Amino acid sequence: MQIPILKQGFILIVSIQTIVSDGDLIALEHDLSMKIGEYRSKGIIIDVTTLDVMDSFSTRTLRNIAHTLKLRGAETVIVGIQPEVSFAMIQLGLNLEDVNTALNLEEGLRLLNAHFKENNNGA
Repeated sequence: MQIPILKQGFILIVSIQTIVSDGDLIALEHDLSMKIGEYRSKGIIIDVTTLDVMDSFSTRTLRNIAHTLKLRGAETVIVGIQPEVSFAMIQLGLNLEDVNTALNLEEGLRLLNAHFKENNNGA
C-alpha cells in the first residue's frame, strides 16, 4: 500500500491512515526523498494520529526519514503521537531523538512556519 503524500505549498503532508508494514515505511522514505527534490519542498509533516502502536522499527524508520530529509534540505515534524503510544515508547526506551514533534497538524504547520521565518531572517 502506498502512503499518500499531499503537497501544500512548500510543505509535504503525509497522513498515515492505517497500519503500515515495514515495507510501506521504507517505501515512504524513498518516496519522500524523491518528492522533496521534485517539488523543492522545505518541510514535511508526518501525521501518525491513527497509529495505536509504534514499534522499534517504525520509530527508527521515522527517525531515519527525518534525518534523511534533513540532509536533503527539508525539516520534518511528526505530529499526532497518541498519549498511550508515547507512554509505551518511553517504557520501551524508544525515542525520536532530534526529530521535531507536535500535537497535531495545525501545531506542526505553525512549527514549520516559525522555523522558516527564523531561517529567512537569519539569512
